[in-house]
Amino acid sequence: MKKTIYPGTFDPITNGHLDIIKRASHIFDEVVVAVANSKAKKPMFDVSQRVEMAKLATKDIEGVKVVSFDNLLVDFAKEMDIKFIVRGLRAVSDFEYELQMGYANSSLDPTIETVYLMPTLENAFISSSVVRTILSHDGDVSHLVCKDVLKNINLY
Repeated sequence: MKKTIYPGTFDPITNGHLDIIKRASHIFDEVVVAVANSKAKKPMFDVSQRVEMAKLATKDIEGVKVVSFDNLLVDFAKEMDIKFIVRGLRAVSDFEYELQMGYANSSLDPTIETVYLMPTLENAFISSSVVRTILSHDGDVSHLVCKDVLKNINLY
């Protein structure tokens, strides 16, 4: 059984994230959406809210499991007995950061492989930070997140 981890803060999970998760689910038998606690990033939503939103967003995607983690990604991967990490690349600007993270993870555990996936063009501009900025100005994000996540955001 081929398993992968798709890590992130998912603050909140967006249609761009879902695009990557769906693509990964066609390649891997199980996709573990790993929601990073990531207090250093000062997320808008706490980790339990982000996990709940990710579970709602992925409930209809077969083979997806959502969990939180609060340690080094490679250590979490070892705990889960997973050797593949999926990362999304939206633009050239993502590439340098993601490549650096991939090399850092590989230096900590050479058995870890990072797989990079691109979202569809319609989702390439979506990021959690764009969603948070729009939310902070009471803007409409209904085209950027799925309905279940939108309902959940409105509860907070």
